[in-house]
Amino acid sequence: MIRTLPSPERTRESEPSGRRRRDLYAAGGAALLVTASVLAGRHIQETSRTLFVDWPPLLASWGPHLGPGTPAAVLVAIVIVTHGPALAARLPWRALLTAAWGAAMAWIFSLALVDGWDRGIARKLTTRYEYLQVIDRFHDIPAALRGFTGHILLDSPDNWPAHVAGHPPAATLTFVLLDRIGLRGGGWAGVWCIIVGATACVAVLVTIRALADEALARRAAPFLVLAPAAVWMGTSADAYFAAVAAWAVALLALAVTRGSLGWAGASGLLFGLTCYLSYGLTLVALIAAAVLVLGRHGFRERPALSAALLAGLVVVPTAFTLAGFNWWEAYHLLVTRYAQGAGGIRPYGYWVWANLACTVLITGLATAAGLRRTGAVLVRRRTEPRAGVRLAFLVSAALLALLVADLSGMSKAETERIWLPFALWLLPACAFLASPRAWLTAQALLALLLNHLLSTGW
Repeated sequence: MIRTLPSPERTRESEPSGRRRRDLYAAGGAALLVTASVLAGRHIQETSRTLFVDWPPLLASWGPHLGPGTPAAVLVAIVIVTHGPALAARLPWRALLTAAWGAAMAWIFSLALVDGWDRGIARKLTTRYEYLQVIDRFHDIPAALRGFTGHILLDSPDNWPAHVAGHPPAATLTFVLLDRIGLRGGGWAGVWCIIVGATACVAVLVTIRALADEALARRAAPFLVLAPAAVWMGTSADAYFAAVAAWAVALLALAVTRGSLGWAGASGLLFGLTCYLSYGLTLVALIAAAVLVLGRHGFRERPALSAALLAGLVVVPTAFTLAGFNWWEAYHLLVTRYAQGAGGIRPYGYWVWANLACTVLITGLATAAGLRRTGAVLVRRRTEPRAGVRLAFLVSAALLALLVADLSGMSKAETERIWLPFALWLLPACAFLASPRAWLTAQALLALLLNHLLSTGW
């Protein structure tokens, strides 16, 4: 069935001008935060050289350029801006999910190809910091897992590259297994991250529909597809991590709203995998907690759902523990390794707020305006539609997870990729905005400018 929803574009004249003005204030404030982080960052880097980034707050360098992906990226942006909101309102639901996945892949691929196939995709996961550097050291997987923690510290023999040491072994094992089935090299690894990472927007849409309503999910769809975060989702392993975490949340939302033991078990399985892909993604538990609060009636009525969730949750941790990998020991060693490297030198006083400027760059000014409206919905929750309040609560949980990660001090810099799993859940705040095409234009321009003016590290 084709469903047509009211368009915010048609009702913008009736909306109080004060709301639109406050949206612009929020966007302006976010732009000022980014400007301050650039100016302060350049000063710190030029005087003390303690930031370890060339174009603070991003790990990037100035380098205006065009590339083979430029025409495609511009075309994708124009199509989504001009037709995205209307198509999202009218397509049948399943067709919308497929279209969102396809459009997200097109956006990510085209932006990555601005740097060409080799530099933009094939070599990203083969640098000296990345997972593909250690494929040969996993010829005996059980032995590699048993000895994994012995190579985390910088002063340990044959210490792991930064990203291998900085993550539990499921991250590296993903690329080892791709290699084992014949999908070898950086090209296949990059394509894997893009294809899987692009499904994250579908998972978020499924979650919104299950917990809030379909209308809000449809309004959020173009913003999830055209996110500036796509600049870093191209061949970043964090895009893959974001998708796994997002599907864990989505399946949990389906479990609590449909009472499905299968979805609950599958959600638990993915949550367990998420924790063994990245230590920091344990904070996704805050988003999961919001889902459980919103769907608490389903869990109360079906106690078996809790059992199914827990049964799935223990599978991956049990498997890795029996294989000889100790998650807690590895995490404590990682904290030491982090202090041994640039993380121990980078100033907390700068990054604790400059990280938020990075978040503005990956989520866009539209999200800043959307978060303002999210706060307003929560303040007026007694008079707001129930679906809107539920969405605002979910977005706020993601924002809380991001702020906890920020205050922890374990994410000083490079959060443009590290925080992708949290940032994706802020984008649905844009569903509250009127004039979606204008905001989508701002999102697209930001992504295109970042990708064409800077040479990003990831």
